[in-house]
Amino acid sequence: MTNPVTTSTTEIVLPGVVDPSGLAVRARELPAPVAGQVVLRMEATGVSFAEQQMRRGKYYDQPPFPFVPGYDLVGTVAAVGPGGDTDLVGRRFAAVTKIGAWATHVLVEAADLVPVPDGVSPAAAETVVVNGITAWQMLHRLAKVRSGDVVVVLGANGGVGSTLVQLARHAGVRVIGTASSRHHDAVRALGATPVDYREPGMYHRIRALAPDGVDAVFDHVGGPGVERSWQLLRRGGTLVSYGTAATKDEEGNSRLPVLKLFAQLKLWHTLPNHRSAYFYNFWAGHRDRAAFRRSLAKDLTQVFRLLADGVLDPQIAAEIPLTEAASALTLAESRTVAGKIILVP
Repeated sequence: MTNPVTTSTTEIVLPGVVDPSGLAVRARELPAPVAGQVVLRMEATGVSFAEQQMRRGKYYDQPPFPFVPGYDLVGTVAAVGPGGDTDLVGRRFAAVTKIGAWATHVLVEAADLVPVPDGVSPAAAETVVVNGITAWQMLHRLAKVRSGDVVVVLGANGGVGSTLVQLARHAGVRVIGTASSRHHDAVRALGATPVDYREPGMYHRIRALAPDGVDAVFDHVGGPGVERSWQLLRRGGTLVSYGTAATKDEEGNSRLPVLKLFAQLKLWHTLPNHRSAYFYNFWAGHRDRAAFRRSLAKDLTQVFRLLADGVLDPQIAAEIPLTEAASALTLAESRTVAGKIILVP
């Protein structure tokens, strides 16, 4: 229908800087979609590092508290706004929201919808929405990996890391992946050589595995270790930094660690050292929303195709009801799981 009544939604509210147990469950009436919008009935959303930072007030440009977190979701269109395409109703799509996806029903711009292939489950698709786009763009748009390259993936057992490993292996790239020893079997199963990140000599171990240096390092940790990542590169190599996990518990301005890291990478990139350094920002690089949407849809469609073809194995750590988001966030922050934690209605 094109002029629906309001819909009841249950959502998770982040009220301020709280422990996971401080998340609140709220029921409210969702406004009817206006022209250009749809109501997406959530079938799967996820817990990402962004939400872990947001609950500490540490995400770079998060909105003021209180708000509903949730970076992306997969769901079925339940209603469209006036003049909208009624053929969308009942079809499954993915969407990137940045916030707001931790809810049973979400208002989404129709232009932001990316079709999920038939035969791909909502949970499987959710593992590669933001994670898949991020991994694809870092590999192919920034590092421009080629068959025969050697790369290092820090946190190879995580949501982005495990997707990076699989996409790199599909491209014919050799991967060295860091993870705690409990996840080494999982990292090997993905096709990477595991190295224990808790080992004091981790970087020496990586150097022993790639004595001539590596073609790319994908680093979500930041902090002092990013210089060690830079030193692993061979001539022509690329460092792609996409997070500041090392500073997530530090007090003070949440933007400062990112800005310092960005400045360091820019300096390295501009020096005549025959190596490149980038800070990957999911939202950056496009001057207008339309260009961003085109790029997102193109890259996610590529990743979905690999998922549907069985090239990518969805790494689902757990499926937890939305109303138990507090325990899901606690589990995500425990660093004991491999893959992505999925929230379901």
